Amino acid sequence: MARTKKVGITGRFGARYGRKAKRQVKKIEENMKKKHVCPKCDRPYVKRVSAGIWECKKCGTVFTGGAYVPETPMVKAASRNIKRLVGGN
Repeated sequence: MARTKKVGITGRFGARYGRKAKRQVKKIEENMKKKHVCPKCDRPYVKRVSAGIWECKKCGTVFTGGAYVPETPMVKAASRNIKRLVGGN
């Protein structure tokens, strides 16, 4: 299976599906497959088990998150607002 520098992980699709769709898939999959930081032990050992289920390989913590990233943009915004509201009192 030949992968080039441009298409990377989406080289498996060959000439199908178009450039824009493959770029979106590449961005999502590369972000999904990288190691994320564990919320419990703060080490970069979190891997995706299945859609929305994440596990830290170091401390064994299993938790839920987004389908492709453990912490979605909505969760980040909500936690910022909660910290702002709680810290302001």
